Amino acid sequence: MKLGELKPAVEKDKRTRRGRGMGSGLGKTSGRGQKGQKARSGGGVRRGFEGGQTPLYRRLPKRGFTNIHAKNYTEVTLTMLNKSKATDVTAETLLEEGIIGKINDGIVVLATGNLEKKLNVKAKRFTASAKEKIESLGGKTEVV
Repeated sequence: MKLGELKPAVEKDKRTRRGRGMGSGLGKTSGRGQKGQKARSGGGVRRGFEGGQTPLYRRLPKRGFTNIHAKNYTEVTLTMLNKSKATDVTAETLLEEGIIGKINDGIVVLATGNLEKKLNVKAKRFTASAKEKIESLGGKTEVV
């Protein structure tokens, strides 16, 4: 085996060379046809252009809105709370332990999974069933 004998694992197709004479089959107009905007160099139209007709994205109505006052809570499940080593669980302790990545506008505790230990949890919101599960084990819930 020599360096000069190396070949690619899969044979690659030769790229078509356009505009190399009439005998090549792609000479003269190089597959662009006769005249017109798309035949010129740099020719063509932008994406979404419909020949001057009002384009679809401008004909369609705007729908909905984004509420600038909406709260974005970080969801925390009971399974996630099991991983916490602290007995007094807050958004900050969960962030330090790496259980959540961001606090956003506070945390909301969801009842997904089962809690296995007594915890005192401080959060912005609790679902009713999450509150019930925490308090059934003797823990406390506090809305911050």
